Parts: sequence; structure tokens; C-alpha cells
Amino acid sequence: MIGRLNHVAIAVRDLAASTALYRDTLGARVSQPLPQPEHGVTVVFVELPNTKVELLEPLGAESPIAKFLERNADGGIHHICYEVDDILAARDRLKAQGARVLGSGEPRIGAHGKPVLFLHPKDFCGTLVELEQA
Repeated sequence: MIGRLNHVAIAVRDLAASTALYRDTLGARVSQPLPQPEHGVTVVFVELPNTKVELLEPLGAESPIAKFLERNADGGIHHICYEVDDILAARDRLKAQGARVLGSGEPRIGAHGKPVLFLHPKDFCGTLVELEQA
């Protein structure tokens, strides 16, 4: 059901400093910051030959990333994103197998302009999983 790894997301306190670290220290190609107010974050994508790393900075105190950073002061891996061919079919199959879809269960548009869903970390080895329509 899952396809390729789309990205690994890292929560950061300072997006500009984190972007500079990846760009200037590691020599990576990085995107411009992209505010995602409906998700409560600003993102930068670090582009790698085979996938991406998504740097997430909270937009306000109510952001889920702000809450993550309260528990993880240094930041860290927040979620992993896999592509699926049909997000609604994947959702329905997962729910039928007992997996919990977060939020309303309806896909929302993510940072790549494609529908996304999040799956409860307790159902996936302690890891928050994002599914993105391929």
C-alpha cells in the first residue's frame, strides 16, 4: 500500500538557523520558507537525491509543533511521510484494520499541495505517520 518515502519531518525552534545549517554546513539545496497556517507551521524542504527532509517551525503557541517542542526542547524527528496511490482507499483500509486516523479523518491539503492524512503514533511503533497522495 505505501509507496516511496516522501520526507522525514524535523521540528525546529529556529527555521532560519536550521535552514542555514543544512544549506551552508551540509551543502544541501533548500526551498524557500512556506507558511502553512492551516497546519500551524512554516516549512522548508531540504532536497536530497532520493527524498526530502522537511524542517518544521511552529506558527504560534497553538501549533502542534510548538507542543512537540515543549516536550522535546532540542527539536527532533516529528513524523515520516509515505506516498500512497489512493489516499481515501488507504484511509479506509487502515481504519478497517483498526488504525486511528487523526483529526476528522478527511484529507487536508499539505505543503506539496496534495491531500494528506496523519496516523496515530501509538499504532505505528511510536512514530507519527503522514500519508500523502502520490
